[in-house]
Amino acid sequence: MPLYEFVCQECGAPFETLVMGFSTDHVTCPKCNSKDIKKQVSSFAVKGNASNTVLRSSPPSCNTGST
Repeated sequence: MPLYEFVCQECGAPFETLVMGFSTDHVTCPKCNSKDIKKQVSSFAVKGNASNTVLRSSPPSCNTGST
């Protein structure tokens, strides 16, 4: 079951909830019970120490000294 982040359009409360399947029809705000919610874009969790993580858009070049 994926964990989604939402924000309530009525009271503005942010919250997270587990959702079975892809339907969010049953999700309500835990603060005001409104069904007027919006799914938020969230970043994914990375296991490990973020300071040791290097993100690259292209593979590193190999400088062996020969051309």
